Amino acid sequence: PAPRRAEPGVFTERVFDALPSAFVMKANHGSGFVEIVRNRKDTSFEKLDALAQRWLSTDFYMVARERHYRTIERRIFFETLLVGEDGNVPADLKFHIFNKQSGEQTIYIAVITDRFGEHPRGDMYDVDWNIQDISIGNYERSAMPAPRPGNLDALLSVARALASEFEYVRVDLYESNDAVYFGELTFTPGAGLFPMFPDKVDYEWGRLF
Repeated sequence: PAPRRAEPGVFTERVFDALPSAFVMKANHGSGFVEIVRNRKDTSFEKLDALAQRWLSTDFYMVARERHYRTIERRIFFETLLVGEDGNVPADLKFHIFNKQSGEQTIYIAVITDRFGEHPRGDMYDVDWNIQDISIGNYERSAMPAPRPGNLDALLSVARALASEFEYVRVDLYESNDAVYFGELTFTPGAGLFPMFPDKVDYEWGRLF
């Protein structure tokens, strides 16, 4: 009999064998479904398939009732692993963008460094890359501000374009070797439950759209 073809979109051993030596495995229907593989030889199809099945069986909507996850078609996908000259994954650049009907736009940029390392840090900047006394979530602040990205204007241009149709969205981007990479759009970061410091920021941001 003719060999059975794999169903489109299904993670199979053939898919695993075709992956590059380094990659990132993700799921689209929740938060934190990320597995970084720096060397495919250090893992196996069986290990990643078990992880994928665990993710796919999780109804993330039931965790915090984020409506965007309620009807999404669950998918596993793979991306190129981005690394900097130091061998580390580049910082997450999270653009919190608020659009008023008047056309006024306000942007705050959260920078999460060493997210997958031992000492993750989270810092907030304004659109001109001035450090802000604002914290979201439980990340510790960095001892020193991060250097301004050389292609900040390009990053802002991409973020603004992606956010243009929404009152609020968080646009996640990465910068590597002066190139801009898209991460995701998030409408309810932390399910809207992340603590914000100082407390007044929660109120002030709520008035921006």
